[in-house]
Amino acid sequence: MFFGDHAQLGLAAKIPVPDPSPVLSYSPVVLDNVPNRPAPLQLRVSVPSPSFRNGEPLPIILISHGLGNSSFLSSHEGYTPLADFLAGRGFAVIQPTHLYSRFYDPTQFPAGATEEEEGNEFHWKTAVRDLTTILDRLDEIEAAIPSLLSPGGNRLDREKIGIIGHSFGASTANLLLGVVNTDTRFPNQKPFGGRDSRIKAGVLMAAIGSGPLVTEMGRKVLPFYGPDFGTLSAPTLIVAGDIDTSPHLTTTRGPEFHMDPYHLAPGPKDLFTVKGGLHCLGGVDGWDAVGTPGDAHPQRLGAVQRMTWAYLRSQLYEGDAAWADACEALKGLEDLGDVQNKS
Repeated sequence: MFFGDHAQLGLAAKIPVPDPSPVLSYSPVVLDNVPNRPAPLQLRVSVPSPSFRNGEPLPIILISHGLGNSSFLSSHEGYTPLADFLAGRGFAVIQPTHLYSRFYDPTQFPAGATEEEEGNEFHWKTAVRDLTTILDRLDEIEAAIPSLLSPGGNRLDREKIGIIGHSFGASTANLLLGVVNTDTRFPNQKPFGGRDSRIKAGVLMAAIGSGPLVTEMGRKVLPFYGPDFGTLSAPTLIVAGDIDTSPHLTTTRGPEFHMDPYHLAPGPKDLFTVKGGLHCLGGVDGWDAVGTPGDAHPQRLGAVQRMTWAYLRSQLYEGDAAWADACEALKGLEDLGDVQNKS
């Protein structure tokens, strides 16, 4: 990471955030013996330097990565622009590598190695359990990182937990924020998902919407997909690019498809529409990544980083004004995007 702003940060510099601290990143932190998982759960944990902490336990942010075409960014090795930005400003960021990452070859997994393999394409249910496993085993994660321990006790704040999901990872994250998914192919299966009360708020980036999967690719790739956003009860920020058509995913509906979690869910919800944003929203998945050509730009990325930090800060610290201040700053920065909200 860098101190100071990128020369092309532009208007995003007007969205207020604190100066960063140095970041310590630990990788891999490995959780063995995870039930119904054919490989250990590998994590990256990023935290602010101990010398820059105020002595308080660190709030936790989970990041669930997307699918994508990259060999490495769709794993705990990706999403550094988000992880470093948040860790440098006071969060402990934990990133798993889900089984749908290209790091793994699923044909090498033993048959029946994951629970409910039928209807578990892309190990989408396993990915949700990856995140709950992390929360169940925070003591083990702390013990693996000596600088997180202090004489006063735990360094991870179990009462302040947020989650970020991008693209397919947003579909993973929303299943812990209240969404339930019904796979109509298996009428005897119970709907999957629901609210994990340990997670207080979330950010869904370039989320996969609801409604008919009208393209052939959509029907083929996501046959299990049937979310009910009406049960998305947790406070959530939806971040969507205003030109993110994503026809390769599931729909011909255009950018509005990615805004469904805002429009179809009850409040409180906020929608940050990113001006000129494509599917990677300025490059959240990695530095100079070309997952969506023409998308990566320091100004666009900077706006997403700053609005994300401000939202999570205010959600996890009651009475904090970071989100209100960021939204007020954005009112004069129409070239970056705009925010809607509902209570």
